[in-house]
Amino acid sequence: MTPRPPRRRLRPDRPGSEEAGQGAAGLGEGPRERSKARADAIYHDWLFKKLLSTFFLDFLDLFYPEVLTYLDLSSLVFLDKEVLTDVTSGEQHIVDLLVKARLRGQESFFLVHVENQASTEPAFGTRMFRYFARLHEEHALPVYPVAVFSYDTVGRIEPDTYEVKFPDLEVLRFRFRTIQLARLPWREFLVHPNPVAAALMAKMRFAAEERPKVKAECLRLLATLRLDPARMKLISGFVDTYLRLSPAEDRLFREEVAAIAPEQREAVMEIVTSWMEDGIQQGRRGEAAGLVVRQLTRRLGPLESTLLERINVLSVEATEDLGEALLDFHEISDLGAWLDGQAGRTKA
Repeated sequence: MTPRPPRRRLRPDRPGSEEAGQGAAGLGEGPRERSKARADAIYHDWLFKKLLSTFFLDFLDLFYPEVLTYLDLSSLVFLDKEVLTDVTSGEQHIVDLLVKARLRGQESFFLVHVENQASTEPAFGTRMFRYFARLHEEHALPVYPVAVFSYDTVGRIEPDTYEVKFPDLEVLRFRFRTIQLARLPWREFLVHPNPVAAALMAKMRFAAEERPKVKAECLRLLATLRLDPARMKLISGFVDTYLRLSPAEDRLFREEVAAIAPEQREAVMEIVTSWMEDGIQQGRRGEAAGLVVRQLTRRLGPLESTLLERINVLSVEATEDLGEALLDFHEISDLGAWLDGQAGRTKA
Protein backbone atom coordinates (compact mmCIF):
# COMPACT_ATOMS: atom_id res chain seq x y z
CA MET A 1 0.00 0.00 0.00
CA THR A 2 1.35 3.42 -0.93
CA PRO A 3 1.98 5.65 2.13
CA ARG A 4 -0.07 8.83 2.31
CA PRO A 5 0.72 12.14 4.01
CA PRO A 6 -1.60 13.53 6.71
CA ARG A 7 -4.56 15.16 5.02
CA ARG A 8 -8.24 15.84 5.23
CA ARG A 9 -10.54 13.05 4.17
CA LEU A 10 -12.01 13.31 0.68
CA ARG A 11 -15.79 13.05 0.79
CA PRO A 12 -17.16 11.29 -2.28
CA ASP A 13 -20.51 10.58 -0.65
CA ARG A 14 -23.43 12.66 -1.79
CA PRO A 15 -26.79 12.34 -0.06
CA GLY A 16 -29.73 11.82 -2.37
CA SER A 17 -32.98 10.04 -2.86
CA GLU A 18 -34.06 7.61 -5.54
CA GLU A 19 -35.66 9.06 -8.62
CA ALA A 20 -36.21 8.13 -12.21
CA GLY A 21 -32.97 7.44 -14.11
CA GLN A 22 -31.89 9.65 -16.96
CA GLY A 23 -30.30 7.02 -19.18
CA ALA A 24 -32.16 5.27 -21.96
CA ALA A 25 -31.24 2.34 -24.11
CA GLY A 26 -30.46 3.08 -27.73
CA LEU A 27 -33.31 2.53 -30.17
CA GLY A 28 -33.06 0.71 -33.45
CA GLU A 29 -29.91 -1.24 -32.58
CA GLY A 30 -29.36 -4.51 -34.40
CA PRO A 31 -27.95 -7.73 -32.88
CA ARG A 32 -24.40 -6.78 -33.89
CA GLU A 33 -24.56 -3.37 -32.17
CA ARG A 34 -26.17 -4.86 -29.04
CA SER A 35 -23.56 -7.60 -28.90
CA LYS A 36 -20.72 -5.08 -29.23
CA ALA A 37 -22.23 -2.79 -26.58
CA ARG A 38 -22.60 -5.74 -24.24
CA ALA A 39 -19.00 -6.84 -24.79
CA ASP A 40 -17.78 -3.27 -24.21
CA ALA A 41 -19.73 -3.04 -20.95
CA ILE A 42 -18.25 -6.31 -19.72
CA TYR A 43 -14.74 -5.14 -20.60
CA HIS A 44 -15.22 -1.89 -18.64
CA ASP A 45 -16.62 -3.81 -15.65
CA TRP A 46 -13.60 -6.11 -15.82
CA LEU A 47 -11.21 -3.15 -16.01
CA PHE A 48 -12.70 -1.50 -12.92
CA LYS A 49 -12.73 -4.78 -11.01
CA LYS A 50 -9.10 -5.42 -11.93
CA LEU A 51 -8.07 -1.94 -10.79
CA LEU A 52 -9.94 -2.02 -7.48
CA SER A 53 -8.97 -5.58 -6.58
CA THR A 54 -5.29 -4.98 -7.39
CA PHE A 55 -5.22 -1.73 -5.38
CA PHE A 56 -7.96 -2.49 -2.87
CA LEU A 57 -6.17 -1.05 0.17
CA ASP A 58 -5.16 2.04 -1.79
CA PHE A 59 -8.80 2.45 -2.81
CA LEU A 60 -9.89 2.41 0.83
CA ASP A 61 -7.01 4.67 1.82
CA LEU A 62 -8.06 7.26 -0.76
CA PHE A 63 -11.79 7.35 -0.07
CA TYR A 64 -12.49 5.68 3.29
CA PRO A 65 -9.31 5.74 5.40
CA GLU A 66 -11.33 5.18 8.59
CA VAL A 67 -11.94 1.59 7.47
CA LEU A 68 -8.20 0.94 7.56
CA THR A 69 -8.14 1.81 11.26
CA TYR A 70 -10.23 -1.25 12.13
CA LEU A 71 -9.44 -3.64 9.27
CA ASP A 72 -6.74 -6.31 9.75
CA LEU A 73 -4.54 -5.71 6.69
CA SER A 74 -3.21 -9.29 6.70
CA SER A 75 -6.63 -10.94 6.67
CA LEU A 76 -8.00 -10.05 3.22
CA VAL A 77 -9.71 -12.77 1.20
CA PHE A 78 -11.08 -11.89 -2.24
CA LEU A 79 -14.26 -13.83 -2.94
CA ASP A 80 -14.22 -14.18 -6.72
CA LYS A 81 -17.22 -15.12 -8.86
CA GLU A 82 -19.77 -14.44 -6.13
CA VAL A 83 -23.06 -14.96 -8.00
CA LEU A 84 -26.37 -13.54 -6.81
CA THR A 85 -29.58 -14.88 -8.35
CA ASP A 86 -32.79 -12.89 -8.57
CA VAL A 87 -35.38 -15.36 -7.28
CA THR A 88 -38.20 -13.60 -9.16
CA SER A 89 -36.64 -13.18 -12.61
CA GLY A 90 -34.01 -15.91 -12.42
CA GLU A 91 -31.32 -13.47 -13.64
CA GLN A 92 -27.82 -13.85 -12.25
CA HIS A 93 -25.38 -11.12 -11.31
CA ILE A 94 -21.68 -11.53 -10.53
CA VAL A 95 -20.70 -9.22 -7.71
CA ASP A 96 -18.04 -6.80 -8.92
CA LEU A 97 -15.81 -6.98 -5.86
CA LEU A 98 -16.32 -8.78 -2.55
CA VAL A 99 -13.62 -8.91 0.11
CA LYS A 100 -13.71 -10.70 3.45
CA ALA A 101 -11.66 -9.12 6.23
CA ARG A 102 -11.11 -9.50 9.96
CA LEU A 103 -11.73 -6.72 12.43
CA ARG A 104 -8.40 -5.70 13.89
CA GLY A 105 -7.68 -7.36 17.23
CA GLN A 106 -10.81 -9.52 17.02
CA GLU A 107 -11.93 -12.85 15.65
CA SER A 108 -14.93 -11.23 13.95
CA PHE A 109 -15.10 -10.81 10.17
CA PHE A 110 -16.99 -8.54 7.78
CA LEU A 111 -17.44 -8.09 4.03
CA VAL A 112 -16.65 -5.12 1.81
CA HIS A 113 -18.87 -5.09 -1.28
CA VAL A 114 -17.91 -2.68 -4.09
CA GLU A 115 -20.30 -2.34 -7.03
CA ASN A 116 -19.32 -0.45 -10.19
CA GLN A 117 -22.32 1.23 -11.85
CA ALA A 118 -21.62 2.45 -15.39
CA SER A 119 -25.03 4.03 -16.08
CA THR A 120 -27.89 5.72 -14.28
CA GLU A 121 -30.54 3.31 -13.10
CA PRO A 122 -33.96 3.83 -11.56
CA ALA A 123 -34.19 2.57 -7.97
CA PHE A 124 -30.48 1.73 -7.78
CA GLY A 125 -30.71 1.83 -3.99
CA THR A 126 -33.20 -1.02 -4.11
CA ARG A 127 -30.68 -3.16 -5.96
CA MET A 128 -27.91 -2.34 -3.50
CA PHE A 129 -30.19 -3.35 -0.63
CA ARG A 130 -31.03 -6.65 -2.31
CA TYR A 131 -27.33 -7.40 -2.77
CA PHE A 132 -26.69 -6.48 0.86
CA ALA A 133 -29.51 -8.72 2.10
CA ARG A 134 -28.41 -11.73 0.06
CA LEU A 135 -24.74 -11.37 0.96
CA HIS A 136 -25.62 -10.98 4.63
CA GLU A 137 -27.88 -14.04 4.49
CA GLU A 138 -25.37 -16.20 2.63
CA HIS A 139 -22.29 -15.31 4.68
CA ALA A 140 -23.89 -14.32 8.00
CA LEU A 141 -21.48 -11.39 8.21
CA PRO A 142 -21.83 -7.59 8.34
CA VAL A 143 -21.49 -5.97 4.89
CA TYR A 144 -19.84 -2.60 4.16
CA PRO A 145 -21.46 -1.54 0.85
CA VAL A 146 -19.87 0.85 -1.66
CA ALA A 147 -21.19 1.96 -5.05
CA VAL A 148 -18.83 3.53 -7.61
CA PHE A 149 -20.72 5.48 -10.28
CA SER A 150 -18.38 5.57 -13.26
CA TYR A 151 -20.52 7.03 -16.05
CA ASP A 152 -19.28 10.28 -17.61
CA THR A 153 -22.25 12.64 -17.27
CA VAL A 154 -22.60 14.66 -14.08
CA GLY A 155 -26.38 14.20 -14.06
CA ARG A 156 -28.27 13.73 -10.84
CA ILE A 157 -26.88 13.20 -7.37
CA GLU A 158 -27.10 9.44 -6.98
CA PRO A 159 -28.97 7.93 -4.03
CA ASP A 160 -27.15 6.56 -1.01
CA THR A 161 -30.23 5.32 0.83
CA TYR A 162 -33.03 2.79 0.50
CA GLU A 163 -36.03 3.27 2.79
CA VAL A 164 -39.22 1.47 3.69
CA LYS A 165 -41.53 3.59 5.80
CA PHE A 166 -45.12 4.44 6.57
CA PRO A 167 -46.67 7.64 7.91
CA ASP A 168 -46.44 6.22 11.42
CA LEU A 169 -43.47 3.84 11.14
CA GLU A 170 -39.97 3.77 9.65
CA VAL A 171 -39.42 0.08 8.93
CA LEU A 172 -36.00 0.28 7.26
CA ARG A 173 -33.29 2.79 6.44
CA PHE A 174 -30.40 1.18 4.55
CA ARG A 175 -27.42 3.33 3.64
CA PHE A 176 -24.40 2.68 1.46
CA ARG A 177 -21.27 4.59 0.46
CA THR A 178 -21.28 6.30 -2.92
CA ILE A 179 -18.46 7.58 -5.13
CA GLN A 180 -19.77 9.56 -8.09
CA LEU A 181 -16.62 10.03 -10.15
CA ALA A 182 -18.04 12.58 -12.61
CA ARG A 183 -18.82 14.91 -9.70
CA LEU A 184 -15.30 14.82 -8.21
CA PRO A 185 -12.89 17.64 -9.24
CA TRP A 186 -9.81 15.90 -10.61
CA ARG A 187 -7.34 18.53 -9.36
CA GLU A 188 -8.14 17.70 -5.73
CA PHE A 189 -6.55 14.28 -6.25
CA LEU A 190 -3.26 15.49 -7.75
CA VAL A 191 -1.63 15.80 -4.33
CA HIS A 192 -2.27 12.21 -3.27
CA PRO A 193 0.49 9.69 -4.07
CA ASN A 194 -2.01 6.91 -4.66
CA PRO A 195 -2.27 4.60 -7.70
CA VAL A 196 -6.08 4.63 -7.58
CA ALA A 197 -6.03 8.43 -7.79
CA ALA A 198 -3.68 8.22 -10.79
CA ALA A 199 -6.19 5.96 -12.57
CA LEU A 200 -9.55 7.41 -11.55
CA MET A 201 -8.67 11.03 -12.35
CA ALA A 202 -9.30 9.94 -15.95
CA LYS A 203 -12.98 9.45 -15.02
CA MET A 204 -13.48 12.53 -12.84
CA ARG A 205 -14.85 15.98 -13.59
CA PHE A 206 -12.86 18.19 -15.94
CA ALA A 207 -13.52 20.51 -18.87
CA ALA A 208 -13.26 19.04 -22.36
CA GLU A 209 -10.25 21.22 -23.15
CA GLU A 210 -8.41 19.80 -20.12
CA ARG A 211 -8.30 16.24 -21.47
CA PRO A 212 -4.64 16.40 -22.64
CA LYS A 213 -3.54 17.95 -19.34
CA VAL A 214 -5.47 15.43 -17.25
CA LYS A 215 -3.88 12.55 -19.14
CA ALA A 216 -0.40 14.00 -18.68
CA GLU A 217 -0.99 14.59 -14.96
CA CYS A 218 -2.31 11.05 -14.48
CA LEU A 219 0.91 9.70 -15.94
CA ARG A 220 3.08 12.17 -14.03
CA LEU A 221 1.53 11.01 -10.76
CA LEU A 222 1.90 7.39 -11.83
CA ALA A 223 5.59 7.95 -12.59
CA THR A 224 6.22 9.11 -9.02
CA LEU A 225 4.82 5.91 -7.47
CA ARG A 226 7.57 3.54 -8.66
CA LEU A 227 5.27 0.54 -9.12
CA ASP A 228 6.29 -2.76 -10.65
CA PRO A 229 5.85 -3.01 -14.44
CA ALA A 230 2.62 -5.05 -14.32
CA ARG A 231 0.85 -2.60 -12.01
CA MET A 232 2.24 0.35 -13.93
CA LYS A 233 0.80 -1.13 -17.14
CA LEU A 234 -2.60 -1.72 -15.52
CA ILE A 235 -2.98 1.92 -14.51
CA SER A 236 -1.54 3.40 -17.69
CA GLY A 237 -3.86 1.15 -19.72
CA PHE A 238 -6.82 2.31 -17.63
CA VAL A 239 -5.93 5.95 -18.28
CA ASP A 240 -5.43 5.38 -22.00
CA THR A 241 -8.76 3.54 -22.27
CA TYR A 242 -10.74 6.44 -20.86
CA LEU A 243 -8.69 9.31 -22.28
CA ARG A 244 -8.28 8.47 -25.95
CA LEU A 245 -7.09 11.69 -27.57
CA SER A 246 -7.66 13.13 -31.03
CA PRO A 247 -4.57 14.07 -33.08
CA ALA A 248 -4.96 17.71 -32.01
CA GLU A 249 -5.33 16.71 -28.36
CA ASP A 250 -2.33 14.40 -28.66
CA ARG A 251 -0.15 17.33 -29.74
CA LEU A 252 -1.26 19.27 -26.66
CA PHE A 253 -0.65 16.19 -24.52
CA ARG A 254 2.94 15.96 -25.73
CA GLU A 255 3.45 19.63 -24.95
CA GLU A 256 2.21 18.96 -21.42
CA VAL A 257 4.60 16.02 -21.09
CA ALA A 258 7.50 18.17 -22.31
CA ALA A 259 6.82 20.59 -19.47
CA ILE A 260 7.10 17.87 -16.79
CA ALA A 261 10.21 17.81 -14.61
CA PRO A 262 13.01 15.81 -16.33
CA GLU A 263 13.19 13.01 -13.74
CA GLN A 264 9.48 12.32 -14.15
CA ARG A 265 9.31 13.06 -17.87
CA GLU A 266 11.55 10.10 -18.74
CA ALA A 267 9.23 7.67 -16.95
CA VAL A 268 6.17 9.20 -18.62
CA MET A 269 7.76 8.90 -22.06
CA GLU A 270 8.49 5.23 -21.39
CA ILE A 271 4.78 4.72 -20.76
CA VAL A 272 3.84 6.58 -23.95
CA THR A 273 6.33 4.51 -25.96
CA SER A 274 4.88 1.29 -24.56
CA TRP A 275 1.42 2.45 -25.68
CA MET A 276 2.68 2.87 -29.22
CA GLU A 277 4.27 -0.59 -29.18
CA ASP A 278 1.14 -2.19 -27.72
CA GLY A 279 -1.29 -0.35 -29.99
CA ILE A 280 -1.13 -2.82 -32.89
CA GLN A 281 -1.46 -5.80 -30.53
CA GLN A 282 -4.43 -4.26 -28.70
CA GLY A 283 -6.16 -3.39 -31.95
CA ARG A 284 -5.64 -6.91 -33.23
CA ARG A 285 -7.04 -8.36 -29.98
CA GLY A 286 -10.11 -6.11 -30.07
CA GLU A 287 -10.90 -6.90 -33.68
CA ALA A 288 -10.47 -10.65 -33.12
CA ALA A 289 -12.65 -10.71 -30.00
CA GLY A 290 -15.39 -8.65 -31.64
CA LEU A 291 -15.48 -10.91 -34.68
CA VAL A 292 -15.59 -14.09 -32.58
CA VAL A 293 -18.40 -12.78 -30.37
CA ARG A 294 -20.48 -11.90 -33.45
CA GLN A 295 -19.88 -15.35 -34.95
CA LEU A 296 -20.77 -17.10 -31.69
CA THR A 297 -23.92 -15.02 -31.27
CA ARG A 298 -25.06 -15.87 -34.76
CA ARG A 299 -24.33 -19.57 -34.26
CA LEU A 300 -25.45 -20.13 -30.64
CA GLY A 301 -27.65 -17.13 -29.84
CA PRO A 302 -27.04 -14.38 -27.24
CA LEU A 303 -24.16 -15.17 -24.87
CA GLU A 304 -24.33 -14.83 -21.10
CA SER A 305 -22.19 -12.13 -19.54
CA THR A 306 -20.00 -14.72 -17.78
CA LEU A 307 -19.06 -16.26 -21.14
CA LEU A 308 -18.38 -12.88 -22.74
CA GLU A 309 -16.10 -12.00 -19.83
CA ARG A 310 -14.13 -15.22 -20.29
CA ILE A 311 -13.75 -14.55 -24.02
CA ASN A 312 -12.62 -10.98 -23.35
CA VAL A 313 -9.59 -12.09 -21.32
CA LEU A 314 -8.30 -14.58 -23.89
CA SER A 315 -5.00 -13.86 -25.60
CA VAL A 316 -4.98 -12.96 -29.29
CA GLU A 317 -3.80 -16.44 -30.24
CA ALA A 318 -6.47 -18.16 -28.12
CA THR A 319 -9.17 -15.87 -29.57
CA GLU A 320 -8.09 -16.78 -33.10
CA ASP A 321 -8.17 -20.48 -32.18
CA LEU A 322 -11.71 -19.99 -30.84
CA GLY A 323 -12.68 -18.50 -34.19
CA GLU A 324 -11.79 -21.83 -35.81
CA ALA A 325 -13.15 -24.09 -33.05
CA LEU A 326 -16.59 -22.45 -32.99
CA LEU A 327 -17.37 -23.97 -36.38
CA ASP A 328 -17.83 -27.29 -34.55
CA PHE A 329 -20.00 -25.86 -31.74
CA HIS A 330 -23.67 -26.83 -31.63
CA GLU A 331 -24.65 -25.78 -28.10
CA ILE A 332 -23.58 -23.24 -25.50
CA SER A 333 -22.08 -26.09 -23.49
CA ASP A 334 -19.57 -26.68 -26.32
CA LEU A 335 -18.28 -23.13 -25.86
CA GLY A 336 -18.08 -23.58 -22.09
CA ALA A 337 -16.15 -26.82 -22.45
CA TRP A 338 -13.69 -25.20 -24.89
CA LEU A 339 -13.10 -22.25 -22.54
CA ASP A 340 -12.52 -24.65 -19.63
CA GLY A 341 -9.59 -26.07 -21.57
CA GLN A 342 -7.89 -22.70 -22.10
CA ALA A 343 -6.36 -22.19 -18.65
CA GLY A 344 -3.33 -19.92 -18.88
CA ARG A 345 -4.16 -18.56 -22.34
CA THR A 346 -5.25 -15.11 -21.22
CA LYS A 347 -4.00 -11.67 -22.15
CA ALA A 348 -1.45 -9.94 -19.96
